[in-house]
Amino acid sequence: MTVVLGYDESPGAARALRVAIEVSAAFGEPLVLVYGAAAPGSPGEEYRSHLEAIRQAARTALECAVEAADESGVPTTVEILEEKPAQALLDAASRHHARVIVVGTWGESPMRGALLGSTPHKLLHLSRIPVLCVPTED
Repeated sequence: MTVVLGYDESPGAARALRVAIEVSAAFGEPLVLVYGAAAPGSPGEEYRSHLEAIRQAARTALECAVEAADESGVPTTVEILEEKPAQALLDAASRHHARVIVVGTWGESPMRGALLGSTPHKLLHLSRIPVLCVPTED
């Protein structure tokens, strides 16, 4: 089993990373760092450019997260998936037999999340395993 973390350097991601590392260490399980990297639009030249830019941003973001986990002695796996964030997390959780999915939240109201489809909101309704939503420290 593993702990799956959605990490994207959003305001809620830093605290969610710390919590995910704590949970992984407490259960003695590896941490799977997931970045949903779906590019907007339809396939074509512009789409490929957007996708590569998103992948580069993901690699940069995840390098920092891996360093933090390494410092705590938590082994990691990194996945950059060409899917929207919620689906990427659900797929990774299934493949890695996750114990829990950890995501950060950063100030969306419950109504806005329900109307616009925030990642935590989608996960809470679609996931078959527990979802830990970590609020920002603000």
